[in-house]
Amino acid sequence: KMASLDRVKVLVLGDSGVGKSSLVHLLCQNQVLGNPSWTVGCSVDVRVHDYKEGTPEEKTYYIELWDVGGSVGSASSVKSTRAVFYNSVNGIILVHDLTNKKSSQNLYRWSLEALNRDLVPTGVLVTNGDYDREQFADNQIPLLVIGTKLDQIHETKRHEVLTRTAFLAEDFNAEEINLDCTNPRYLAAGSSNAVKLSRFFDKVIEKRYFLREGNQIPGFPDRKRFGGGTLKSLHY
Repeated sequence: KMASLDRVKVLVLGDSGVGKSSLVHLLCQNQVLGNPSWTVGCSVDVRVHDYKEGTPEEKTYYIELWDVGGSVGSASSVKSTRAVFYNSVNGIILVHDLTNKKSSQNLYRWSLEALNRDLVPTGVLVTNGDYDREQFADNQIPLLVIGTKLDQIHETKRHEVLTRTAFLAEDFNAEEINLDCTNPRYLAAGSSNAVKLSRFFDKVIEKRYFLREGNQIPGFPDRKRFGGGTLKSLHY
């Protein structure tokens, strides 16, 4: 029965060292990765997910998590090698290290590399360093932002860091989860993180199997700071 399960492909992207392998291990094996090593190329792990759990439509799927190694600023030859992993993607998890601001900023470049793999992004960052949100206005692929190493942020700094990352999630029109990959309780069944994760996987499955092409995926409208017309003003 397991072999016949439908599957979806989810990319796990982010800078080297942010904890992607540890996160994937936690998501798929429900245990902490004892001795993480650098990922070369791409490693794939599988999570079994119950779509719409507890409802009459409940159905089991495979979630393939593609953990892509490398650094975002790498040479074009490395990028073109990576591009092979970006085909037929159904969802993207963007991973950053909460203690490393640069890894958060680089998520913009990672996402654009994956979403616009045939284009050289131009004018991605507008001049004042703000982000051009129009890049994501018509993105059809569900995104989830995950911040790691939450345990390493001092209580006094937490509010400031989490405020900054909330803006990041809004830019991507994505939900966000912040956790410590060395502690499974952050994804304990029934916790708000586990609910967000399940909702994200449901959305990926829905988009792949239940919505016809061209149908807009229902987003999280309450997360948006900008009304329809104001996005344009960011260009000027």
